Amino acid sequence: WFHKPVVNQELLQSLPNLKVVASAGVGTDHLDLKLLSSRGVKVSNTPFVVSTDTADLGMALMLASSRRIVEGHQIAVSPNTQHFAADWLGTEVSGATLGIVGMGTIGYKVAQRARAFEMKILYYNRRQRNKEEEGAVGAIYCKKIDDLLQQSDFVLLSVNLTPQTHKLIGKRELELMKPTATLINISRGLVVDQDALVEALQNGVIKAAALDVTHPEPLPRDHPLLKLGNVVLTPHIGSATRQTRRRMMEGMLESIQAALAGLPIPNEVL
Repeated sequence: WFHKPVVNQELLQSLPNLKVVASAGVGTDHLDLKLLSSRGVKVSNTPFVVSTDTADLGMALMLASSRRIVEGHQIAVSPNTQHFAADWLGTEVSGATLGIVGMGTIGYKVAQRARAFEMKILYYNRRQRNKEEEGAVGAIYCKKIDDLLQQSDFVLLSVNLTPQTHKLIGKRELELMKPTATLINISRGLVVDQDALVEALQNGVIKAAALDVTHPEPLPRDHPLLKLGNVVLTPHIGSATRQTRRRMMEGMLESIQAALAGLPIPNEVL
């Protein structure tokens, strides 16, 4: 659990009869798939079961950041608070433009939720969704990520970590965003150039960030992201509900049993 034990050459040599590695969640960036395949070891994950809760968290982060909920809680419970300031303001979500980078299962569920907030939805993806899927959520496809970044009030990252998406959002991309925009990351920490993000947040290049993922996790306790007032951080809890974690475990068990029985493996990663 949580990528432990590390599946490396040493572990595989000590387990010559290993048939399957069952991994929780969507991402398999922590596994050397070529190495596993070369040893005849199957890999499974639990991609679909996590999507609803992770989409919910994406919306929660957007609302928490835009309405300054964490700061508001601190003001409300502070022993030094004597009155609530009339000019303490957040940012409106309803009617704003949401840019979704990665319109897979999770990204699409975010779009479904954002539609209920009457948001304008842009998305950037390896492939364009069909017209029926776009129409159901009112999403507009951007062929270039630059167009999405320049137009969006909120940019939400929901992509797998691959060599192509490693540091997908860097200094150039952050500078394309509006100075009033918020970056939300529910994918993987390494999708963002973290040093560039810190600099952008400190210098007002973008307004705020709401992050469920960082690199490393947890961050060193002296990391500058932990000290910025315009950052909301959660401890990688996209799928962390009792119900979903149980379904993840059940899916992993199902894959393990199928592999041991020589049957087709549900959610096999090829």
